[in-house]
Amino acid sequence: MAAVVRQVVDSVEDWARGIARGWSSFWFTPQDPTTLGAIRILTGLMLLYTHAVWGLDLRSFLAPDAWTGAQAVRAFEAGSTMLSYLWYVPPDWLGVAHACAMIVLALFTIGLFTRVSSILSFIILLSYVNRAPAALFGLDQINGMLTLYLAIGPSGAALSADRVWQRYVAARRWLASGGSGELDLGPRPSGAANLAVRLIQVHMCVIYFFAASSKLLGPAWWDGTAIWLAASSYEYQSWDLTWLAFHPLLVNLMTHLCVLWELSFCALIWVRPLRPLVLLGAVLLHLGIGLFMGMITFGLIMLVGCVSFVPARAFRATFAALAGGRTPLTVVYDGLCGLCTRSAAWIAAFDVNRAVRFVDFNRVSPASVHPSLTRETCLGAMQVIDAERRVFAGYGGFRVLATRLRALWPVAWVFFLPGAS
Repeated sequence: MAAVVRQVVDSVEDWARGIARGWSSFWFTPQDPTTLGAIRILTGLMLLYTHAVWGLDLRSFLAPDAWTGAQAVRAFEAGSTMLSYLWYVPPDWLGVAHACAMIVLALFTIGLFTRVSSILSFIILLSYVNRAPAALFGLDQINGMLTLYLAIGPSGAALSADRVWQRYVAARRWLASGGSGELDLGPRPSGAANLAVRLIQVHMCVIYFFAASSKLLGPAWWDGTAIWLAASSYEYQSWDLTWLAFHPLLVNLMTHLCVLWELSFCALIWVRPLRPLVLLGAVLLHLGIGLFMGMITFGLIMLVGCVSFVPARAFRATFAALAGGRTPLTVVYDGLCGLCTRSAAWIAAFDVNRAVRFVDFNRVSPASVHPSLTRETCLGAMQVIDAERRVFAGYGGFRVLATRLRALWPVAWVFFLPGAS
């Protein structure tokens, strides 16, 4: 009998340990932060848009005599705590405070000082919606959810200005060491990044499940007429969809597919072979809501939440393709010159596909790199050699790099301005 009890206890312990390992692995296994970086950019753009809308009429939204005055907001709060720094901003300073908020949101979007700008962005969002709660809609709620989790995780660890700086620092150290060993410029997997992405994923599952559950409380979703009721409402109608009245079976099918997709999302999205189909359903559903019911921004921000289910490797493959092929370039620089080393490090920071080879002419003979190079010419300017073995010196070399490295394309036009050379 004791042996049987011991066996049962061991089985229960093994089961409990397996559950604990699975739980820990789900939440805290280090993950490439690229997906989180992509969500930060998309969320930041939406935050900039929504707060730019606030800025169209700041006094009507936020001043003491706004449409929703202080007394009305206090009554709306009904004893709850809805903090907002905007209560303490004098009316004449609203424009300055709003401009500062937009700057912070822009920094968050590009990923500069992200650990601070992400937290400040969340505070800004809460302050605006708490000051004018009557203007709070689903878009703002999803914005808040995403911004909170982006502040928790290292959302600036990839696809960010912060990451470019980190790549520069790593490249400079590597060049200072003579270029020995492998130069690792990729973002490091992080347990915090995984935690933030998992929080977004689970939250999206909760949203869809309760959205479907609430729909099932209404008879229109059971009898298949809900889509028609929405399409025929002039309040939401963007396009004329009255033709659906002549296709009741189509309306019925769309209604039940919509609620079935929402209800099953929280289960099917975790099945990897089915995930692309589930995400395709999200695109069709939310773009349909945006185009036909006029709620484009809400549809887009919901799709941003669904981006959390796109693996980092998919983003990396996409960005590598956008960055262009690995057409080889060679940069010959003076390793004893601080400015030259810093310039080479910046080039490496923007070299996404590792297409550039760096050569310190103090360590090798310049002629061994290219027959036309001498120590004197290399001392005069940085030399860039392309795949056709053509040599470009100084300004010409920087222009070649700016046009060949697509990460530098936003500033490449500067090199073609009249008188820029």
